[in-house]
Amino acid sequence: MESFWDHLHNITDAKSIISQGGFYLLLVVVFAETGLFFGFFLPGDYLLFMAGLLCATGAFDVSVYTLVSSLIAAGILGNYMGYWFGYRTGPLLFNKDDSIFFKKQYIVMAEKFYEKYGGMALILGRFFPIIRTFAPIFAGVVKVKFRKFTLYNIIGSIAWVVTLTLTGYFLGKRYPQLKDYLQYIILGLITVTTIPLVIAFFRKTLSKNETQV
Repeated sequence: MESFWDHLHNITDAKSIISQGGFYLLLVVVFAETGLFFGFFLPGDYLLFMAGLLCATGAFDVSVYTLVSSLIAAGILGNYMGYWFGYRTGPLLFNKDDSIFFKKQYIVMAEKFYEKYGGMALILGRFFPIIRTFAPIFAGVVKVKFRKFTLYNIIGSIAWVVTLTLTGYFLGKRYPQLKDYLQYIILGLITVTTIPLVIAFFRKTLSKNETQV
């Protein structure tokens, strides 16, 4: 159990993550997770939250205005990259062999999410791992109108960054001691963001079993 907490501390230690690359590392992570198909495993959600929390406690030396505006810009540019990639590659993605960094099921997952929520998938998808990465790529595959994509892209990035970063920031201002309990906070965030994907997986499995019966 002790080794588990040590590992969790290592992957959620925002101070060490930020100290290695600082402000620019955060921007790169957000850009990659929202625009590059191999960025789906990156910890965008909890890094945004921790950046806000550490900004509030003074452990991250950047103003909250600069932090939020830059992360929003990185999220917007990342989605544009994902859209461009999907637009250029198109149906070829569905024929691409699975690898460590790419699985066709992720595109299918984004497709189903898009079919259910339409353009709102580009906003709501920001708050779900994997969907956040592949929704803009799928939008490019089906060639969503660029103007429409831009609108949802901007709204989605603002909603995602402002919600998570400012939540961390204001909690850090109100309860500065929270920085000593990051492992528990991040474990909670990981659990909350994973639950919808687990539910979707079991629903898909059950429907497949019913079809076979």
